[in-house]
Order: sequence, then structure tokens, then C-alpha cells
Amino acid sequence: MPETVALSRRTLLKAGALAGGGLMLSASMPMIAKAATAAGGTEATLNAYVSIAPDNTITIVARNPEIGQGIKTMLPMLIAEELDADWDQVRVTQADFNPQKYGFQFAGGSFSTPMNWMPMRQTGAAARRMLLAAAAERWGVAASSLRTEQGKVLDASGRSLTYGELASDAAKVAVPDPAKVQLKDAKDFKIIGRSIPGVDSARIVRGEPIFGVDTRLPGMKYAAFERAPTFGARLVSADVEAAKAVPGVEDAIVMKGGDNPELLVDGVAVIANNWWTANKAREKLSVQWDNGEWGSHSSAGYDKRAAELWAEPPQSELHKEGDVDAAFASAAKVLEAEYAYPFLAHVAMEPMNCTALCHEDGRIELWAPTQNPQAGAQGIAQQLGVAPDKIAIHITRMGGGFGRRLTNDYMVQAAAIAAKKPGTPIQLIWSRQDDIRSDFYRPAGWHRLRAALDANNKLIGFEDHFVTLSKNGQVPFEASMGATEFPARFVENVRYVQSTMETRIPTGALRAPQSNALSFVMQSFLDEVAHAQGRDLPALMLELFGDREPLPGTPGMGGMQNPGFSPPRAKGVIEKAMQMSNWSGGTPDGRAKGFGFYYSHLGYFAEVVEVSLGSRGEIQVHDVWVAGDVGSHIINPFGALNQVEGSIIDGIGQAVGLAVEIENGGAKPTNFHEYEIPRMPMTPRIHTEFVITDNPPTGMGEPALPPVIPALANALFKLTGKRVRKLPIDTSQLV
Repeated sequence: MPETVALSRRTLLKAGALAGGGLMLSASMPMIAKAATAAGGTEATLNAYVSIAPDNTITIVARNPEIGQGIKTMLPMLIAEELDADWDQVRVTQADFNPQKYGFQFAGGSFSTPMNWMPMRQTGAAARRMLLAAAAERWGVAASSLRTEQGKVLDASGRSLTYGELASDAAKVAVPDPAKVQLKDAKDFKIIGRSIPGVDSARIVRGEPIFGVDTRLPGMKYAAFERAPTFGARLVSADVEAAKAVPGVEDAIVMKGGDNPELLVDGVAVIANNWWTANKAREKLSVQWDNGEWGSHSSAGYDKRAAELWAEPPQSELHKEGDVDAAFASAAKVLEAEYAYPFLAHVAMEPMNCTALCHEDGRIELWAPTQNPQAGAQGIAQQLGVAPDKIAIHITRMGGGFGRRLTNDYMVQAAAIAAKKPGTPIQLIWSRQDDIRSDFYRPAGWHRLRAALDANNKLIGFEDHFVTLSKNGQVPFEASMGATEFPARFVENVRYVQSTMETRIPTGALRAPQSNALSFVMQSFLDEVAHAQGRDLPALMLELFGDREPLPGTPGMGGMQNPGFSPPRAKGVIEKAMQMSNWSGGTPDGRAKGFGFYYSHLGYFAEVVEVSLGSRGEIQVHDVWVAGDVGSHIINPFGALNQVEGSIIDGIGQAVGLAVEIENGGAKPTNFHEYEIPRMPMTPRIHTEFVITDNPPTGMGEPALPPVIPALANALFKLTGKRVRKLPIDTSQLV
């Protein structure tokens, strides 16, 4: 049994009374505490609060940050379901950063669902049991004779008491062992599986100030931060007096940083009465930079170096199965291809921002749209030498994250500037140019692949020489490839080798890290293999999976045990996507279909893209059929569809037009006219169906993205006969 389920049996509950009457129930989850400890948190955690007020209002505290992925709605739904609450009476509030109380407060990796599926339900079920016990005591009957419904306890005669009326008594009831509370049968679910709009949606539509950039404090000033366009450059000089002379500017401060881009780097902070003035005054700084050795780095240079490394022996071996050399020596046919993908920026719609206040006593208070407040607090403590318990963070709603807000350099900048102005709140806002040129990019990568086919066209050998980026000799997670990347373990002879080149370009996790690039490479090249065999990619995939049973599990986050890859589940979504898209039924003239599959973040997705070329050679994606297996329940179909559709649009945008070219050691694009994110005319019809399986539910933020990129590339090959081996797609090469 995956520990995503077993984890729940260790949930610990505590109850208390609210001031003025009512019940407060907290849940402590040791496994999540373990994750927090691994990330620098503490063991003492309380990760969820359920409060029931006398007026029958149920308040659930959202522990994790909300970036648009829907967990501020979805996780409370789990509690409310088992509590038998009336959803209309549920209120959700965002928790501040507090590792002692909440543990690991984090949004990323599609972890929220698998880590919370059982603990959240148990929290709700325990509260329901306590309310039943309180009603039984008041009426002098057995709790087993009572039932609950929409925020009330009822008996057989029709008597009823609201949860609010019982809450104060329930707070005195012994807290049950969460491992022994009875959970609902799925057939009785009334909230899980129901499409529920986001709890903040109406507030967003009304324009309420709930995002980080909306923060307003008395006496607040605004800051812009000028940093070098070349990564790793050091500040030589700046004309701060010229910036100070701009009307409305209060100060311009040279900020000396270090070599770690996650903390403070060299720059100049301009502080003014409004942000527009601060940003414009930067133009007067006339900053001089020492670019050092990194100023010569460029995308073209990396491409050239990758080709040189392919011609040399690989630097390391990642994985080997069987006798690869013998397989290629005996092959009847050998296929070879080179694939590459570029750096990508996150470009969340709300640019990076943070409001910081350094109190006179040295405490630092921040209002921050961060996916990872723990790391932000640690970075500030390290940069400023402030004790962690002197740092308070109010987590705000985020206008997108996609992994960018896992890295908190903007928080460190804001805190460092505020430390120069004790008692004055400082709101740092990045311009769009700052956002694009100061990102932690999805890393570029290069692959030289070979496949060996025997006389019967069977795939008997597979090899990849992967060239990637390193920093101080180490390959960052987001730039790495797993040793068992598919088709490893499903082809008899496989070898993955690696070479690296040093860079100072900051890299980080972008939605479906690793997978968003590797899916394009592996599924596109396997489509080449299938074509050489005289069949299509789904047929090859189904043959490779065959009758294999699920593979052994792997260690996961915070000591969890991830379930092993399941060929039966993979086959299920492949067959579903083929059926949905009428894969074998042909396409209208001038169109073609392509296929892609990928397993990412515990989710299985197979996708089919139908594409054509417009009159000017532009790519037109008409339809995308998506089949996904994320387990036994789609907790909130409304949110799930949003995540799938957003992933598809993201993936198409990445494939068709997005790349951050590196020039002179920095990012060349400056704004959306040079980094054209997908817009409405590019959006296809998206048809989504979920394959329900008997597995614990898993996350939806990432796994739908990877397959659409190779599916599009493979469709273009069918349409034009030209292979797409480098992203973004160059349409001039398709005609």
C-alpha cells in the first residue's frame, strides 16, 4: 500500500474551545513534519484548523499557499465532506507562515493532494464524531442512533441540532484516534466530486486587494531594484545622486550582494513615493558593471559546446542495462537524432513583488506571494543575520507561480532594502523586464539519441548522450535526468550517459520540471522509432508495456513512498486517448494527428493533438484529446479541468514560440513582444476525460503538460514529413 495512504494513520488531533464558544480542531501530521524538518522546518507542527462557531459558520484555515492551482478550495473540501458540512457555511482563510504550527507550507510538485487526501478527511471525520458524541450526551441517547446532514445532527424522530449549537460541548469531548474514525463510503460523497468554484473567485472578479502587489500599509514607500543584465556581474559604480534628483525619489542605495542569485546580488535600490517614479529614476543611474568571465556566454555558445561534447567521451554514466554495444553491433538498423530545447521563463502574470517592514526592534515583517515561505525566511535570515523567530511572513494570494515563486530572491531584496529604512514599509515591485531578465529559467538541454532495431524491427537498444548544465560542478535537479527515464526498464539494452558545461544562468523548476523537456525528446524520438518500424507510437508504447506488472515504489518527499510506475495504468490512458480521438479514423484534408504519453508527478496522461498549417505557414492546433489517470477521485472537477486546460495551453505555447535566448551572459528578451506567451487565438478545443482507477488521488498542477509537446511535434511530422527536433518549432523548416 502506498504510504500516501498509510501516512494518514499517524495523524494526531487536538481539540479546544473558541473564545465566545465553539470548537477548534487541529491536526498534526508527523510525516509532513518530517518533510518540514528536511526543508529546515521544525518537528512541532499543526497543519490544519477546523473551527465551528456558535452561528454554525465553519472556518477552515488553508495552510499551503494558493497560486491558482485550487488547493485553497480543494483541501477544505476534503474536511467538509467528512464533516458532513453545508459547504455554503464554510469559510476558508489563508494561514500566515508559521512552521511551528503548520509545518511545511509549500505549493509545488503537485504534492498537496497525495499528502493530504487521507489526513484532511480524517480531520473532518474526527470533528463529526465529536459532534455526534456531544449530541448524544445532550439527548441521552447512543451516538450510533444519530446521523449528520449539512451541518446538523439528527435523530430518528427528526430532532436536530446545528453544529454551532453543539460546538462548545464538542470541544470538551475526548479527541478520537484518527486511525480509527470511520470514513465515508465514496457513494455517499456530496462535496468530493462536485464542481465548486474557487473560494477566492468572486473576490478576484470584484477586484478585491488579495494579491501581494495589492498590499497597502500606512506610510508605505515603493522600490525598484536595478541589477546587472549579465548574471554573475559585479557593480562597479552608479550615479545615485542623479536618481535622487528625480522629483518624488526619496533615496537611492547601493546594495552589495554575493554570488548566490537566490539571495542578494549587487544592485541599486531606488525608493520613491510611487513605483512609477522609482522605476523611471533607474534610467538616471548610469550603472557600470564588471561582467567577468560570464559575459561571453550565449545560447549559440552553449549549442556549439554541446556539439563538441557529443564528439568526446561522456563524462559520466547515468544508467546501463544489458549489453548496449552488442545490441548496436548486431542491429539491422540504427536510428540517430539530435534534440535540443531552450531556456524558458516563468512570466507569471503578477510580477515578483514583496512588501517588507523592518521594525525598530529588528523584527522583519513581510507580505509575500511565495510558494515556499520557509526558504524565503531562511534566505532573509542568512542574508541579514536575523534570527528566524524575528521574521514574520503573511502569505498572500499569487497571480501565478509555475515554480518561479519557489525561489525567493525578491523577498530577500525587499527585506534588505527595508532594513536600510527601519520603520518604513517598502514595497518592491519588479517590472516585466526585471521579471524576464532575472528569472530562474527552465534549463536548456541537448540529447544525442540512438536506437537499434533487429531484423524483425524490434527495438533492442536505446542510448542517450545527454548534455546539460552544471553550477560549480553540480547538476541542479531541474537540469538533470532520472536514471530510469522511459524507455529504461522496458528495453533490454539501455545506456544513458551525461556531459556537462558550466553556467551561471540561474535555473529553477518550471511547471512539470524535467518532464516538460524530456517528454519532448523521448516521445518524439520514440515516434521516429515507431515510424521506422512501420507503425505508430501508441502501438510501440503498448508493446513495450506489454503485460508488465507495476514496478517497485520509490522514496518520495518527506519519507513518503511513491507508488511504482504502473504499465496497466499507462495502457489505460493510451487506449482511452486513442478511443476519444478516433485515432485510427483519419483526419480532414490538410490536418494530422500526433500522440504523446508521459508519467509525471504520479499522474498518467496520454494526449492526441490535431494540427494544420495556416496560409502563412503558422501552426494551428484544432483539438487536443486528453486522457488522464490521477487515481480514484477527481476531488473538484472544476479545478481539475482548469489545471488540465491550462497545462495544455502552456505546453503548446512552449512548443510554438517560447525561448529565452542568452546573449552576453544574460537574457535577451525584455517583454512580451519578444517572449510571446499563448493567447486566445492559439487555444484549441480541449477534450478531457479521466480514467478512474483504484489508486489514491494525486495532483493535477503538472502531469497534463508534458505529453502535449511531443504530440504536437509528432502531428507536424505526419502533416509535413519534417521532424521537429529543436524547440521552439521553426515553422520555416516545415515547408
